[in-house]
Amino acid sequence: MQLVPKYLLNNSVSLIANLAGEVTEYRPVYTRDINVVRGIDNAIQFNVLNADQKAVSILNTYTPKFKLYDENNRLLVERDGTIIETATTKKGHFTITITENDLLNVPAQYLSYSIFLENDSTNEKTLLSSGTNFNNRGTMKVQSEEFPGPLASVSVTTFTEDNPSSGIFISSSVDAQPAINGNSALHTAAYYLDSAVGTIIVQGTLDTNAGTSNWSDLDTFTASASDSLVYRNFNGVFSHIRFKHTLTSGSLSKILVRN
Repeated sequence: MQLVPKYLLNNSVSLIANLAGEVTEYRPVYTRDINVVRGIDNAIQFNVLNADQKAVSILNTYTPKFKLYDENNRLLVERDGTIIETATTKKGHFTITITENDLLNVPAQYLSYSIFLENDSTNEKTLLSSGTNFNNRGTMKVQSEEFPGPLASVSVTTFTEDNPSSGIFISSSVDAQPAINGNSALHTAAYYLDSAVGTIIVQGTLDTNAGTSNWSDLDTFTASASDSLVYRNFNGVFSHIRFKHTLTSGSLSKILVRN
């Protein structure tokens, strides 16, 4: 049996607060980026220091304010920090949690963040230095390698009538990715319906040419007016799939396919 050690560490970052307005000769040479991971909550611990690198008490005095921006300077997250300082320990410490939902639609990139303290009595704001040489913006790297998530779905929105006045509409073909669909070869289709009444048929072919006429029915669904979003699963290794529908009323706005 192989033993692989894993480490449980606090993601801790130091911030400089020039609360006394004093001049200092201290200049940080290096400030690391904060790494956050998509697909999980990320707790980040900050500790506030003064210009002499001494911890500053924020308990019952200040409220930490956190703002996170994407690479286009659009605000993504804005929230108050949670102070974890007590009367005897963790002087100047607070935490910020970047939730799984905060990064749900954020691709891997470098974000920037700013933090300031707001005085609970006077509402006076003190900007905290997060980066090198008292740069007031820090850098946060979004990583997606740990939890890549599901593959993107293919959207089918175009349907063409098979023959004039036939009432049978056929979609464009979708690559069924036969090279990666071994074993169970599960496919999922989501039908977005608007009071649709009629039948929706999934068809598949083994021909590499999507323009083939050799299509076989794989799954048939009968829609009623009360259906709005319906999922259908089917199995098989195919070169291409397409959808055929015959509706007497309502409409089929789109189909999302995941192979």
